[in-house]
Amino acid sequence: MFNLDELKKETTTNNRYERRLANLVSQSLEVGRIKTVVENAISNIRDTQKSFVIYGEPQSGKTELMIALTAKLLDIGFKLVIVLLNDSVQLLGQNLERFQRSGISPSPKKFSEVLPPEVTIGEHQWVIFCKKNSKDLQKLLEKIDGHPNRVIIDDEADYATPNSKINKKEKSKINELTGRLIGEEGTYIGVTATPARLDLNKTHKNQNENWIDFPPHSNYTGQGVFFPVSIDDLPYSLKFLPDTGDDPKYLREAFFSFMVNVAYLNKFINEKERNYSMLIHTSSKKADHSVDYKQVVKLFEALRDDQNSSHEDYFKRIWDISNDRYPGHANDITRYVLDNCDRNNLVVMNSDKEVNAADNRTATDPSAPFTVIIGGNIISRGVTFNNLLSMFFTRDVKHKLQQDTYIQRARMFGSRNDYLRYFELTIPKALYLDWQTCFIFHRLSLESRKQNKTSPIWLDGQRITAVASGSIDKTNVLIDKGEMSFALFDFDKKTIEDIINQSIKPLQKVKALSELLGKDCLPDYLINYIENFCPDGDRSLAVHPPITIAGYTDKDGEMDRKTITRTKGFIGKNQMELSKYPDAVHHINIFYNDTGKARVFYKYSGNVRFLKTARKA
Repeated sequence: MFNLDELKKETTTNNRYERRLANLVSQSLEVGRIKTVVENAISNIRDTQKSFVIYGEPQSGKTELMIALTAKLLDIGFKLVIVLLNDSVQLLGQNLERFQRSGISPSPKKFSEVLPPEVTIGEHQWVIFCKKNSKDLQKLLEKIDGHPNRVIIDDEADYATPNSKINKKEKSKINELTGRLIGEEGTYIGVTATPARLDLNKTHKNQNENWIDFPPHSNYTGQGVFFPVSIDDLPYSLKFLPDTGDDPKYLREAFFSFMVNVAYLNKFINEKERNYSMLIHTSSKKADHSVDYKQVVKLFEALRDDQNSSHEDYFKRIWDISNDRYPGHANDITRYVLDNCDRNNLVVMNSDKEVNAADNRTATDPSAPFTVIIGGNIISRGVTFNNLLSMFFTRDVKHKLQQDTYIQRARMFGSRNDYLRYFELTIPKALYLDWQTCFIFHRLSLESRKQNKTSPIWLDGQRITAVASGSIDKTNVLIDKGEMSFALFDFDKKTIEDIINQSIKPLQKVKALSELLGKDCLPDYLINYIENFCPDGDRSLAVHPPITIAGYTDKDGEMDRKTITRTKGFIGKNQMELSKYPDAVHHINIFYNDTGKARVFYKYSGNVRFLKTARKA
């Protein structure tokens, strides 16, 4: 007999999370890392930690994590799960489609779908996607007013959400609106690959001790692969461009190289033909995208038209690259390009093209063997490019590189392991080296958080900034310029001098001092930074003998002898012993007072700052 109540009991949706994990297992995907993060997030929420961050590398699978987390949040009874995305139709479309295809119930909706008056929020469960656009957020707020049982999952959380007016005692518009969206009872979960801005801004009162790390999957290739400390023996192809000039021949050469690699993979490596893409990331200006587009169109036209004056020369160049790179296969590779150069797709991704969602999907998931994508800011953040084989990157940097921005621009990160040796990055050398420094600083910052379990130490320097300066909460952030000092310790001059006078490498001396004194007195994150940034090897580091502060004068109370602190610092040219250590950029000094206390000081001879949020009172 018909009994609606009984039927409802049998179909109660309370295991969406487990079903999602089972689905991932059936696809041979790694679920352990997802389970750990979801469990930690739920534990945070149950411990009334209402604002925290999930950190994961660029293109490391964070969308899949957010799907599983959403399923779990629905299972435990949350009525509203609101997913915020950058103000980009492309990014919204890509992520919404992935959520919808996951089969999660209720099916995710764009915010515009719930706005009509005939749609009632009521006590139903909802998954709602909304761009971080002030008009969209305002409309959504009006619709869900009075429904407090909500969780905000903020994808690319460090973009737009932080309060850029924090030092003016005001709130930027998106920060204000997202704060209202969270409300008094809501939960905020920021998801990002670049958490520094969220930390230094204290965005929505997130506490870094409650952050959760999302490790990448085993097939992931990221900063350690593309930006290692040493660029000797890289597992992919790195081609340097001149630091100035934009001669079309450089793009042409990278384009032909891409075609050669596609042909070789499909002729000799892949069991089944695959489509690949090349990303041309040269500017934020739409006019420049048009120039790049026309150049690539002309290249395709010359290859397909045997009457074109460049036709034979271009194929000869393709043959030469093939013969040099894959000896014995040049004819087969060139023939593949001849046969398939018409199977191409050229997509310009910028704000003018966002309305063409079909084009954008064929760019992020290439539909032709030779897919070329041209773009700037739209492709710099959040968009995943499957089967990306080549990246031509010449983005002008007129000012300092901002770490969070450039980390996000590393679109070559992702699942590249199965074709990594054929991947090619073409970039000006100076830009690559600055980018590499960004990631060295970033890795050291994340390592510092792992070691002290609370506040990360964010580094920036002469060419690199940690985040936009306007987002740094000056009342809440401690900044050390050039000279750093650490915890006081009981001074044993003989033991310390015995270590410093040993015939061992200077870095070994520093590690031995850290072992003797403890991590609070000489922390691991500093040792890691020194170890990863020694341009002249062992000569880059000087470990100086202990110095008494008895001879330092105290003007206007600038020095406290008891705590061994001094407003303008202790390390000058004399203390750095420049004649003895002319190549040193890192200096370790120990200063002691007459009461048996001492402190380690570190100075970098360049322009490096160390930023850290103050501990909670």
